[in-house]
Amino acid sequence: MLERPSTVTWSRRSFLASTSAALLAATAGRVTGQETKTTNPICVFTKPFDSLSYQQLAEQIAELGFDGIEAPIRSGGYIEPEAVADELPKLMEALKLRGLTINVMTSSINDANDPLTERVLKVAADLGIRFYRMQYFKYNESRPIAPQIVNWNSQMKELAALNRQLGVTGVYQNHAGRNYFGAGIWDLQSGLNDIEPTEIGVAYDIRHAAVEGGMSWPVALQMIRPHVQVVYVKDFVWEGRKPGNVPLGAGSVDPKFFDMLKKSGFSGPISLHEEYIDHRDPVLVPDHLQAIKHDFATLKTWL
Repeated sequence: MLERPSTVTWSRRSFLASTSAALLAATAGRVTGQETKTTNPICVFTKPFDSLSYQQLAEQIAELGFDGIEAPIRSGGYIEPEAVADELPKLMEALKLRGLTINVMTSSINDANDPLTERVLKVAADLGIRFYRMQYFKYNESRPIAPQIVNWNSQMKELAALNRQLGVTGVYQNHAGRNYFGAGIWDLQSGLNDIEPTEIGVAYDIRHAAVEGGMSWPVALQMIRPHVQVVYVKDFVWEGRKPGNVPLGAGSVDPKFFDMLKKSGFSGPISLHEEYIDHRDPVLVPDHLQAIKHDFATLKTWL
């Protein structure tokens, strides 16, 4: 395996120790030669694999044992929005040949009036893709906050109407950051007022929720849970005043989150995100595959 970039702050020894323990635990969970299954489809965000062909991508993800992928179908992503009509069916066909699907489509969509929105969503709907992740809204800090939330609520209602017509569900990810709408969860709850969760729901990211929520994230989870349609999984540690991404199980994300999720009856897709290795360098693809394999083992023990 290729060496990690020197900018990574966690040690190689810690990484090997944590991932080896996860693999042992996953092996211990096997029953009569088969791995224990969950009711949730498990997919992986394929942002690190934009350099692979459709067939190569499908082969690698199938070998890792996932049910499908979260595909970056957005500006600068694996498939550009303008090319969706021609290229997305080809990707879906390659995945189907390996028993996979697109569980979530990451998009640049947050406006029903954008000329590309309906075109992209109709292709996705025709291919049987139900969930798409929306583009973020960001606050203008020079203006009052509450009216911005009201404006986004109105904008999302228009998008929800289109989603209802096409039979798809938009999901908005809570993303940590100073000016991200939804970072604190409370504003996301307000912004989704009077919108059906099956039309626009939440992609609940436990890493970002823990960064913003500290010790109180379980309360925010309880509040937003009726809207949650998809769950995102990754981990972090504090590096001074900033969070840094680390292998799953090596950071601050509490495994008890998954007990809470199970008790709540959540049955939607769970998407694994590996973001602690530079996704822009194609030479690091083998590193990403190994890291995802280890993170997946940890995730299965938590589930």
